[in-house]
Amino acid sequence: MKTSVLAAEVKLREVWAWSMYDFANSAYTTVVITAVFGAYFVSGVAGGAPWATFAWTAALSVSYVAILLTGPLIGAWADAHAAKKKLLLFTTAGCVLFTAMLYLAGPGTVVLALVLVALSNYFFGAGENLIAAFLPELADSRAMGRVSGWGWAFGYLGGLTALGICLFYILSKPGSPASETVPPTMLITAAFFALAALPTFLLLKERATPQPQVANPLARVMETLRDATRYRDLRRFLLCLLFYQAGVTAVVALAAIYAQEAMKFTQQQTIVLILVVNVTAAFGAFGFGYLQDAIGHVRAVALVLLGWIAMVVTAFFSETHASFWAAANLAGLCMGASQAAGRAIVGYLAPPARLAEFFGLWGLAVKAASIFGPLTYGAVTWAFAGNHRLGILCVGAYFVAGLALLAGIDVERGRRAALA
Repeated sequence: MKTSVLAAEVKLREVWAWSMYDFANSAYTTVVITAVFGAYFVSGVAGGAPWATFAWTAALSVSYVAILLTGPLIGAWADAHAAKKKLLLFTTAGCVLFTAMLYLAGPGTVVLALVLVALSNYFFGAGENLIAAFLPELADSRAMGRVSGWGWAFGYLGGLTALGICLFYILSKPGSPASETVPPTMLITAAFFALAALPTFLLLKERATPQPQVANPLARVMETLRDATRYRDLRRFLLCLLFYQAGVTAVVALAAIYAQEAMKFTQQQTIVLILVVNVTAAFGAFGFGYLQDAIGHVRAVALVLLGWIAMVVTAFFSETHASFWAAANLAGLCMGASQAAGRAIVGYLAPPARLAEFFGLWGLAVKAASIFGPLTYGAVTWAFAGNHRLGILCVGAYFVAGLALLAGIDVERGRRAALA
């Protein structure tokens, strides 16, 4: 490994500890949001009601609205008090607690399940912003893509591991209904998150220094929004990210539901599919980081968005399990690549003294996308009598819009503005 990959005085074990947080929190997204609890909510908790998918996406959207409104403020406060790590510990505890409480959700407990999902997802999203803000402190500016890719790759392996443990548990109870096998997997997921995140809190350093002159986080965020013209490339990229991430989030939140409702996968077939896709996504995140640093940020993201569009078309026309497997693994490659790329570009374009604040704005864009992306899918399936194919096709329009907005972004001009 070249020493220039890491920032000065940063050791590899600290980057590993940072990556372990991605390893830990991916258990939540993979098991709760993507593979297990989302599909269980629709078919088990809500009894397959026609409004169930929309209710699921609405609960997630409520949590994303809360993250959207508070993320930049939390980031500005963290910068002012050099408290990213302290706040990260608090958000982690919140996500672990409410994930464990999903054990209480069963058939008919619709309101309880939706409230717990919204709360757990809020704490997950707030923590995601904070851990991302450490990236520019750890990586050399020329290696943001690689280091971000390492983290995402670890994340998908973490999701794979947690989901594998849950699958082993479910298979150990042959013939048992989902109402008996799914709730204990929520306890497994919460414990996995808590234990796997320990290296992060033991080894990751808080390098920021307090900024007592920034007493009011709201005033700081408003100042940032007023000065947005100084960061026009970052602003345009966040708009681009807003659109393409809407599509990504819809796929992540609804993959298992699509597999079971449109392709008639069983629960076990769906879990195996998500397991394999997590492996594909890990390869995508790891390998794409190197490609991104080699060919440039804009070209790399354009390549990924073309891949997403191809995935949507393939999934829409899929009639067999084999063709859907192909679409799902293409989605895995693109998912790992696009998420690693977005975090790296924001790290490259953010002013060094205001990392948590600007990653709060990154979180704002991602969470805003997470509101209308899944909601679009949920609303289409509700309006068109459960037509999941039409839902995925509508989601594809967000990737097309993101590709159009990518034109005109000059990352080197944006980097100069960040350093000025």
